[in-house]
Amino acid sequence: MLFILTIILFAAGALLLFRLLMLRRELGRITGQLHTYNERATGKKIDVALFDQKLEALAGQINRQSDLIVEADAQRKRVEQEFRQAVANISHDIRTPLTSIFGYIQLLEDESITPDEKLEYVAIVKNRTKRLQALLNDFFELSLIESLDYPLHTEKLGMTALLSEILVGFYDSFNERNITPDIRLPEENVSVYADESAVRRVVENLLVNTVKHATGYVEIRFERRQETADLTIVNDAKELAGSDVNLLFDRFYTADRTRSSQASGLGLSIAKSLMNKMGGTLTAELEDEQLIMTCRWKLGDAGISLAT
Repeated sequence: MLFILTIILFAAGALLLFRLLMLRRELGRITGQLHTYNERATGKKIDVALFDQKLEALAGQINRQSDLIVEADAQRKRVEQEFRQAVANISHDIRTPLTSIFGYIQLLEDESITPDEKLEYVAIVKNRTKRLQALLNDFFELSLIESLDYPLHTEKLGMTALLSEILVGFYDSFNERNITPDIRLPEENVSVYADESAVRRVVENLLVNTVKHATGYVEIRFERRQETADLTIVNDAKELAGSDVNLLFDRFYTADRTRSSQASGLGLSIAKSLMNKMGGTLTAELEDEQLIMTCRWKLGDAGISLAT
């Protein structure tokens, strides 16, 4: 009996030793794969030849970490590219009005100009200065909004009343463009838990963009859905046919649609950043030559409610 027990213990010890040797060998193999991957010699993920749950879990976590590093690197490159593009665009946008201002100041220094010409040049300088001021103000505001510590004061807002107030302020702007918007607001008072000043800025930026570029039909509606409450603004946008409307939210997007003599090209980007800060979304889509902008808030305890 003792002999049999000794054999069993010896066999168990040998099996354990063999298992340890195999684990040691597999760890060496994994280390070699990880070294090759880190040296960028291959993009192949780590695989485990030895069946062992803990070893497989370790390899899975290493592969997951590798994915996160790749994603972070790709994100860093995107941010760097966006930053370089933003710097190039803002440099161009600042240089253009500055060059114009300097040129007209030189003209004003000419003693031969007439009083009417002087008034004309002064008006142009004021216009270019306002353009530059708007650009710098919006760029500064966007940098503040996208900072991690940007303050938001969440409160319960009656959106029906708030939207009505904002829309009344745009009556003259729409009237000057001979636009009669189709406005649809709910009879019930749908409330949003959000920052009032941020909501105002989002809606005003969208309406400014609509007034500036709409040429025909405009529809503005706010409605409560099953899981969200949506503010949708629709207007004709034939000039955007075939383009990627998501680019409208990019900083300093150079399409004519987001540029004007007084615009900075940052209004929609500011609106989208504010919606993200409030936990909502701002999207754009093109359908039958109509641009559809949608602000969406999720329903929930800190989302939307129907005021009683």
